[in-house]
Amino acid sequence: MNWKSSLCLFDVFQRSWGQNQFIFICGPDADALIAGAPGAPMDVKCHDANRDYVIVTWKPPNTTSESPVIGYFVDKCEVGLENWVQCNDAPVKVCKYPVTGLYEGRSYIFRVRAVNSAGISRPSRPSDPVAALDPVDLERTQTVHVDEGRKIVISKDDLEGHVQIPGPPTNVHASEISKTYVVLSWDPPVPRGREPLTYFIEKSMVGSGSWQRVNAQVAVKSPRYAVFDLAEGKPYVFRVLSANKHGISDPSEITEPIQPQDTIVLPSAPGQVVATRNTKTSVVVQWDKPKHEEDLYGYYIDYSVVGSNRWEQSNHKPIKYNRFVVHGLETGEKYVFRVKACFRLCSNSRVANFLVACPSYPHGITLLNCDGHSMTLGWKAPTYSGGSPILGYYMDKREANHQNWHEVNSSLITRTIYTDLTEDAFYEFKVAAANLIGIGQPSDPSEHFKCKAWTMPEPGPAYGLTICEVRNTSVVLLWKAPVYEGKSPITGYLVDYKEVDAEDWITANEKPTSKRYLKVTDLHEGHTYVFKVRAVNDAGAGKSSEISEPVLVEERPGTKEIYSGVDDEGNIYLAFECKEATDASHFAWGKSYEEIDDSHKFKIETEGNHSKLYFKNPDKSDVGTYSISVSDTDGVSSSFVMDDEGKVLIISTIPLKSELAYEVLDKGEVRFWIQAESLSPDSTFRFVINDKEVENSDRHKINCDRPNGIIEMVMEKFTIDNEGTYTVQIQDGKAKNQSSLVLIGDAFKGVLAESELQRKEFLRKQGPHFSEFLHWKVTEECEVLLSCKVRKYTFRKYEGIYKATLSDDRGHDVSSLELSGKGNIPFYCKSASPLKILCTEEGIRLQCFLKYYNEEMKVTWSHRESKISSGEKTKIGGGEDVAWLQIREPTEKDKGNYTFEIFGSKESYKRTLDLSGQGIFLRSDLYYRGKVIGGLPDVVTIMDGKTLNLTCTVFGNPDPEVVWFKNDKTFEIDEHYAISLEQGKYASLTIKGVTSEDSGKYSIHVKNKYGGETVDVTVSVYRHGEKMPEIKPGQLAKPRPIPPSEEVLKPQAK
Repeated sequence: MNWKSSLCLFDVFQRSWGQNQFIFICGPDADALIAGAPGAPMDVKCHDANRDYVIVTWKPPNTTSESPVIGYFVDKCEVGLENWVQCNDAPVKVCKYPVTGLYEGRSYIFRVRAVNSAGISRPSRPSDPVAALDPVDLERTQTVHVDEGRKIVISKDDLEGHVQIPGPPTNVHASEISKTYVVLSWDPPVPRGREPLTYFIEKSMVGSGSWQRVNAQVAVKSPRYAVFDLAEGKPYVFRVLSANKHGISDPSEITEPIQPQDTIVLPSAPGQVVATRNTKTSVVVQWDKPKHEEDLYGYYIDYSVVGSNRWEQSNHKPIKYNRFVVHGLETGEKYVFRVKACFRLCSNSRVANFLVACPSYPHGITLLNCDGHSMTLGWKAPTYSGGSPILGYYMDKREANHQNWHEVNSSLITRTIYTDLTEDAFYEFKVAAANLIGIGQPSDPSEHFKCKAWTMPEPGPAYGLTICEVRNTSVVLLWKAPVYEGKSPITGYLVDYKEVDAEDWITANEKPTSKRYLKVTDLHEGHTYVFKVRAVNDAGAGKSSEISEPVLVEERPGTKEIYSGVDDEGNIYLAFECKEATDASHFAWGKSYEEIDDSHKFKIETEGNHSKLYFKNPDKSDVGTYSISVSDTDGVSSSFVMDDEGKVLIISTIPLKSELAYEVLDKGEVRFWIQAESLSPDSTFRFVINDKEVENSDRHKINCDRPNGIIEMVMEKFTIDNEGTYTVQIQDGKAKNQSSLVLIGDAFKGVLAESELQRKEFLRKQGPHFSEFLHWKVTEECEVLLSCKVRKYTFRKYEGIYKATLSDDRGHDVSSLELSGKGNIPFYCKSASPLKILCTEEGIRLQCFLKYYNEEMKVTWSHRESKISSGEKTKIGGGEDVAWLQIREPTEKDKGNYTFEIFGSKESYKRTLDLSGQGIFLRSDLYYRGKVIGGLPDVVTIMDGKTLNLTCTVFGNPDPEVVWFKNDKTFEIDEHYAISLEQGKYASLTIKGVTSEDSGKYSIHVKNKYGGETVDVTVSVYRHGEKMPEIKPGQLAKPRPIPPSEEVLKPQAK
């Protein structure tokens, strides 16, 4: 590697105007393979990849002394191999090339080489790997999640299996036109069928009347293709055919005439280029953007020593912005700079010379303190720095009535104290500022200051009076505290103002302000005012500050204000734009008009004429007044007030209904939960325990109920290791919030003890247990009665031997009781309910409800005193508290008396129901009941502003009643909601101009005297501009049955 050294030397004028200082830096450049060949192209990327096709783009190299690039070669290599294959026979002139002939399913990388008259460059860095796959294939497969973690995968290939020969492609058009090729794109046919598709492209020269197949040898698998070998200047039309193993489709519609030609217009050069000094070894180069920025990749900046005719690169990659700092220049040399706009086809440049100046003069020299031997002076900095930072000041003085000025300091100063003065003598001073270029013009001489010690009890004058934020009826004044406080501390400040031609001063604030700034309001637009400030202590108001320069109260056209915002990552910021800013301008952000230097709470980013102040960890302490001033301008400034409500801080904070809390559950589990006002479906959250994030697992069961804003984590085993700090962090779009709960020391021990107690109680109650423990009482007969209480008795769970033991020092006695399932049926039969009828989709179900039931109990069902067995026609079963008999498709034969009997060891218990004469055996409740026949989808997704129409066919005899519900409640019919029932069978609900408030569950209730059913449809409304929610394959909503009316079924229980 060779090293090219670039020296940058700028004169640093000392007071003698004769000394120079300089510094240099070096940077490496790699040699080309062939002398004079260009550098390697950069930033190779792949776009629009498909089964056998990809578009490769890159950025051109910078050329300084080399001859211009005339074209590029594109190479491809299959991932895992080292065999590079050149894709194009002739160099392509633009920084984009369509590569065809890829093998489906394989991955490739690409590189590019630049060509000029001297030879070929080194290859670029390889692109990222890209797979030759059709992205549409992923969209043709959808997964539906069902209960218990199961899922169903649905492929459109299976749904479109009936399609044999495919239809023709649609939307055939030229997506790119060049001098040597045309890229055609189209949409696959819909439906496309199950079999894989290929395509054939045909072309025809306009007027020839004949068609020629372009890819006769190799079928195309992607819905785009680059057609080469076209006659320059001749118009063509194209058409595309689909094909699968069953055959070839009809041709697509013919395209409009397309003529191969270069569509890239020669780009314009950048606008005016201005170079200004930055440091002794660097220069800031700025330029106006080209008028036409289409296909602009960025800019290259080159520099050359005047007279050398040799250009050097400043940047090796094109930059997007129009401002660049060139480092490593030689102090004292004169340079010219050029900026080249880098486009797909070629580049244009603009050249500028370097220009910088000395600062303007300081002003407003003020005496701040005097002790009889020295004076403390203050002054205002120059309005313009000259394009380079102010390094310091030189001061001259002279006694009153003397002609000659004398130097106060031979080296630059920034302080304002001057000593070795004669007491009671009068002095005047002048000050000049210096930057890297030299010394600016001196200020006007100050007034005569007497060197006499200050002993007054009042404060000295405030100084540094600055006026900013000039608007139509107000201005903001800033000042610095007096150097001399007087005999007591300063308690506040008074601000006075008057119109220039007026005699009387007006005090702007009745009570002294403790701040060192004040906004003066109620001024007259177009009038000119002057201002002054007086400090106040216990002795009263002190000396006035220097009177300000006259200020015209009038807002300039185009005045900008600070504005607030939140970026895509949720970061809050204040931003300001200043079109008058120069390279030497400094954006100074402040809070309460004090410059911000807290890097832990704030971050400042400035680029060009934009500056942003970011809040790193916003909270209520950030409420206040924020300001910005821009140096080297004519007083550009602005402020922004965050009031007590926090303004922008609140919009980035998710409001909480409840902070993070905990509760101990029945099994000893500990549940941590937090509730927000609301959470969107795209919100995210994380649980952090002792600075470590925990994931959803068997140990930490984490769940989020977004509609209700509840986030929870359940810890099944809470142990001594779980002591610490628990935090939940939530983000919803640009808004954030978090809440923490500290469980340390006694607080943790309390939770742990409660958890262990609940766990023990739960385990105790899993077996036989007492709901009331053994206790005693004395009866009226003076007997001691020992008693305890067992929770309500159920089989299995509480079977066992129960014992009571009585003991003292004389001995003991034991009483025991064995409880088992044998012979204990009466405990349960007493709770058996009368038989009841439930209509189901299959038929009818007879039910008997008990406190406890299982299928091992000895029970029978009988019809007309004949025992019923479980089979296809009738099925016997039950649950924890019910026994049932299901009768499928009941008929007249199923009429009669039904008996349910439970057998004990000594006796049995019966429940009977007479179904004689019941109309249900004609199945009228099933056949004639109200139904939804047409079917409705279970989920509907729609964009706001659209019109939603839910339509279905209903049936019933007699005609059923149709009622619509929203979230299980009826709603009023108006212009927004419209309901219709045509011909007694076509029911529809129309919602015009849907909004997010229309999201929810909609139900249609269809019923007549024989019963009916309810069908639910979930409607989800998303906003315009948002990403459309993933649409799952449509499913019919499952109806919920409605039983017949009592007049149809009136069972007689016995």
